[in-house]
Amino acid sequence: MNLLRRFVAEFIGTAFLLAIVVGSGIMGVNLSKGNDAIALLGNTLATAAGLVFLILSFGAISGAHFNPVVTILGRLSFKETVAYMLAQICGAIFGVALANVMFELPTLFASTKIRTGYAQYLSEFVATFGLIMVIKLGSKYHTKLVPFMVAAYITAAYWFTSSTSFANPAVTIARSMSDTFAGIRPNDIVPFIIAQLLGALTSAVIFDWLIKTDKITQEI
Repeated sequence: MNLLRRFVAEFIGTAFLLAIVVGSGIMGVNLSKGNDAIALLGNTLATAAGLVFLILSFGAISGAHFNPVVTILGRLSFKETVAYMLAQICGAIFGVALANVMFELPTLFASTKIRTGYAQYLSEFVATFGLIMVIKLGSKYHTKLVPFMVAAYITAAYWFTSSTSFANPAVTIARSMSDTFAGIRPNDIVPFIIAQLLGALTSAVIFDWLIKTDKITQEI
């Protein structure tokens, strides 16, 4: 399919994803009256629902990556990979700006929310490792269920990781531009992205090997 169409699909899809993540975080805080658990629950449910309809909507057009680590590990040419990543980062920033404006906040403003320390970085490694695991195994054995598997995993990862599972460099960059519930301080971006890349690469190596082993076993 035409690369421009796929670029636009990745831009729009990632923009909606970030509008959902940031917007639902703001709404959750506004309605929860200081109860962070309720705010996180609202944020989680909205994100999971958004992932399902976005992957189902854009999957046939661009593959619905919405995530640079997914693109890097995909079977795309260098030109396609760069285009996808640009669309994802720009779309993510646009989505954050849209969410901010919808709640009468500055279009883009730096977050002051501190997310640092080994526990946060380990969480991002684990979160991204698990995301790639779900995509690899789901694409191999349960193709039609991948949107629901990804949404279910992210729902769980929001709660079992101390970082609330960013698992996406584009998301990480964009969320630094909203000083709200879902934000991350700009100083904390680089360690998060390094942890995400390491988690994704480790997962890809392990599960590509497992799938290959399974194929050999079935042939025998």
